[in-house]
Amino acid sequence: MMGELIARNLLHRPLRTLIGAMGIAVEVALVVLIVGLTSGLLTETAKRIEGIGADIMLQPPNASFLVGITSAPMPMKIGDKLAELKYVQSVAPALFLFNTSGVEVVYGIDPESFRAVSGGFVFLQGHDLEGPDDILVDDIAAKTKKIHAGETFRIFDHDWHVAGIVEHGKGSRLFVPLSTLQDLVGARDKTSVFFVKCTRPEHTEDVMESMRHLIPGYTVRPLKDYLSLMTSTNIPGLESFINSMILLAISIGLMVIFLTMYTTVIERTRDIGVLKSLGANHWFVIRALLSESAALCLLGIAAGVGLSYVVRAGFLWKFPSLTILITSGWVLRAAGIALIGAMLGASYPAWMASRKDAVEALSYD
Repeated sequence: MMGELIARNLLHRPLRTLIGAMGIAVEVALVVLIVGLTSGLLTETAKRIEGIGADIMLQPPNASFLVGITSAPMPMKIGDKLAELKYVQSVAPALFLFNTSGVEVVYGIDPESFRAVSGGFVFLQGHDLEGPDDILVDDIAAKTKKIHAGETFRIFDHDWHVAGIVEHGKGSRLFVPLSTLQDLVGARDKTSVFFVKCTRPEHTEDVMESMRHLIPGYTVRPLKDYLSLMTSTNIPGLESFINSMILLAISIGLMVIFLTMYTTVIERTRDIGVLKSLGANHWFVIRALLSESAALCLLGIAAGVGLSYVVRAGFLWKFPSLTILITSGWVLRAAGIALIGAMLGASYPAWMASRKDAVEALSYD
């Protein structure tokens, strides 16, 4: 009986049911996509840095683990000292420069040393860096920017010759000669970071200890743990932003459910009077309205999950370099948040309906 009553009530006003479900869908999609975008970008960035193949990353004192937000305060001669340490196979300096026009970090590299640490690029077009104005572009950036080998690409008010298109996953999406980038930013013989490759992975801790004694105060990080650092809690302001977006999504869902159920109660005043005159008690009325809210919410959750995948597909089609990570864990959390919000939003209208007097409700016009 209860199931049939809920179904008939939802189908009685199909447009209102659709609007209510879409409000919940927007709430679910907003939570899933905001978290998916931030976690996806962090995870993808961490994997690209780990994909360089180095065992250790040396940064300036008190440097953030976020690459690309520091300048180039480290002298290049440090690299010579690192190369002399026991168990060090190769050392590659890299200068980072943030490209605001493309919202990306450009790596200035020495091709030979970077190849020794990373194992080299996989070329899809063209060849390695040879001239001072050469640039390498990974396949995702090439697709996004519609770049091909042999063309000219302009960043930092400088025209670069696209020497090659490489497979993604080696740190940056854009690579230029280290010396050229140093000249452009006025950082001659300076670098942002040193990537260190050990003779064997098990020697990493020994090399890190030697580095700390050789240059005390500098930041030494093992790259195998880099992925664990790239979380919203470790990035200032990001977790607050995510929580704010989730709160906004909850507010949207709560208001939609509240308005939907409030208007439902007003429109069904006589129906509620009939139910009460037939013997329905307060709890029956409350249970009926809350069950209807839950059913509406479940429809919205299903639509929201589908909407999340559709929006993600649209974003990835338009911006291939984006990474939006939709996980089952956050889908379930978003569903739980929506369901709790729906129950809270429907509580007052349900309580208001249960207190209506049967005689007054039947006389309501």
